[in-house]
Amino acid sequence: MKILLLEDDPILSETLQHLLSKEGYSVDIAEDIRMAESLTFKNDYGLYLLDINLPDGNGLDLLSSLRFAEDETPTIFITALTDMDSIAKGFDLGAMDYIKKPFHPKELLIRIHAKFQQHTITYGDIEYDPSSRIVRMHGEIIDLPNVQFKLFEKLLLNRGNIVTKESLYACLDHESDTALRVAITKIKQRLDIDIKNIRGRGYLIEKL
Repeated sequence: MKILLLEDDPILSETLQHLLSKEGYSVDIAEDIRMAESLTFKNDYGLYLLDINLPDGNGLDLLSSLRFAEDETPTIFITALTDMDSIAKGFDLGAMDYIKKPFHPKELLIRIHAKFQQHTITYGDIEYDPSSRIVRMHGEIIDLPNVQFKLFEKLLLNRGNIVTKESLYACLDHESDTALRVAITKIKQRLDIDIKNIRGRGYLIEKL
């Protein structure tokens, strides 16, 4: 898997690159937002590791821009912040995890392995395999249209947490409240799944 690491601390970035490379990952390092943006345009990555506070900007804003451009690459934030609003914003944008500085480099490796060695997710009568991105219901493969699939995946992977409308808009071909409501309704009908509309905030699939 190819990883983009956005980190302005050269010692930390080199340490992480060395550790991850030994585990078979290919790691590109960006020291600032501009370099990271350039690399995302040129390469396809399986994971983003993004620092939040950077000399030329904010990793949260970078991820927001990438999501707006329909880039759904899994993301883990690396941060010294304890600000819960920033952490919540990261998850609202679809981040899969965050790790707080200072940390042992092997802790990050453990988190990456845990996320990407994930087995099939079972939710009621629904089974979802994140590695193959196949959805099954009662054992039968369900072929969801692209927009519905991206919405369902984002909601399921964030089950138990409210996903903001702004984050879900990135899954749509054209940003619109109506389009989002229609797509959510079709998912509910197709998969017989309860997706709650949290008024003024977003949508939620509750944990079972």
